[in-house]
Amino acid sequence: MARIRRESPQAEIAIAPMIDCVFLLLIYFIMTSSLRKQEADLSFQLPGVVEQSEPIEMPDEQWIEIQSDGQVVVNAYPLGKADSSDGLFPLVGMLTRFRETSDANQTEAAVTLVPAGDVPHEWVVRVMDACSKSGIERVNFSFGSEV
Repeated sequence: MARIRRESPQAEIAIAPMIDCVFLLLIYFIMTSSLRKQEADLSFQLPGVVEQSEPIEMPDEQWIEIQSDGQVVVNAYPLGKADSSDGLFPLVGMLTRFRETSDANQTEAAVTLVPAGDVPHEWVVRVMDACSKSGIERVNFSFGSEV
């Protein structure tokens, strides 16, 4: 007996219904999206730094003394403790204002660190980090009580 071979029909993907679904989804997303009006140019200027026409009388540099107990003193004014990581936030704010004033006065902001003899290096590094966060690049060292 001879067998009759039947060819099985090939599976076909109907592309037309898929295209219809894609177009329906596209129309749905277009209709449900909200169009926002682009922001218009408002004619005003935000406040900025004003260049000084004549120099302001201000000290050339700030003297930062680090005492043995960790107290940080700037120009004889105590500003926090160097032995705690969050104790130098007032110092960063003060140094930032000093740098901005120096920039407006067209002078370079400078800081001189005066650590006591028995101060750990970690405290000196924390004060230097505060100078860096405030944008002051010129940091000098002085040893002894020259303040």
